[in-house]
Amino acid sequence: MTVLALETSCDETAVAILRGRDDRSAPELLASEVASQIAEHEKYGGIVPEIASRNHLVYAPRLLNRTAKASKIDLSDVDAFAATSGPGLASSLMVGASIAKGLAIGFGKPYLAINHLEGHLLSPFFSCADGEAGIRPNVSLVVSGGHTMLVRVHALCDYQVIGRTVDDAAGEAFDKVAKLLGLGYPGGPEIEKLARDGDPNRFDLPRSMQGSENFSFSGLKTAVRYLLPKIAGRFCEPRKDSGLTETPYRLDECVLADLCASFQQAIIDVLGTKTIAAAQKYDVDLVTVSGGVNCNQELRRQLCEACTQKGIEFKSAEPWLCTDNAAMIAFAALLRLEAGFESQVTEEIDPNLALVV
Repeated sequence: MTVLALETSCDETAVAILRGRDDRSAPELLASEVASQIAEHEKYGGIVPEIASRNHLVYAPRLLNRTAKASKIDLSDVDAFAATSGPGLASSLMVGASIAKGLAIGFGKPYLAINHLEGHLLSPFFSCADGEAGIRPNVSLVVSGGHTMLVRVHALCDYQVIGRTVDDAAGEAFDKVAKLLGLGYPGGPEIEKLARDGDPNRFDLPRSMQGSENFSFSGLKTAVRYLLPKIAGRFCEPRKDSGLTETPYRLDECVLADLCASFQQAIIDVLGTKTIAAAQKYDVDLVTVSGGVNCNQELRRQLCEACTQKGIEFKSAEPWLCTDNAAMIAFAALLRLEAGFESQVTEEIDPNLALVV
């Protein structure tokens, strides 16, 4: 079967066409296009929903034409159309869902409403050879921009959320601390880059909720805020084009690198400790990790090392599948379609859609 999927949950517009194989080996990605809006939102220091939705309206038709041309498939030959239905920004979700529904109705094909978090959750299995059979029991760490959660995966469509963020997610903490430091947006890559030359043990930052399976990174962000005046040399003027609402502190380059490394390590310690503990508690031999924060190479390295030490297999989504993309949505839709699932075109988008109801 061939699935065309759209992803417009936030600030990336993406379209992909995925074809399953008869021998149940890894599906063939015929085409995948992503249009980023980072440049449009960077000057505001975060996502502006109105700007995001307007850009989706501009980019989506273009990407649709490009993917159809690149895949050399007529849209009438697509077996099903899918789109992210939540969670995300309502005005953005509406664009992708409306296009997918229109195509499904126009060609008389099935429509599948896909949960964005399920797309991330299944993405580590994208290149596996056994299709649905490859989604074997595991504990999954999903760390995307606004979500940090631990999920016990029993099988396709059979999930149990065992831990989630109670305030700031890891990705949000990266963005907010980067803003405090006067760095660019998104904050994760900026902090990771500086952290490579820093000492992760220089500053003693908190590891919150150590006795819980849930996550909290708001206190870590606040700790950095209160630490800054103590280590800053002097104030600097806010950049007029940065959209920053707070005056960043000017730090010595070495101090800045050490602070970024210490902050990053605090997040990695929390994510790694809770993930390994969950895998041991639920007696699973596989840990998976996905989502935008998983692009952080140090996180992947340390989590892989910790799993190896405990005799647990580690499987990470490929970096290109970690940020928002339509390939992971098409993959989730293909697995659901092959398992007999289908959505109604009357199904509404849900900005607060939960992974498990």
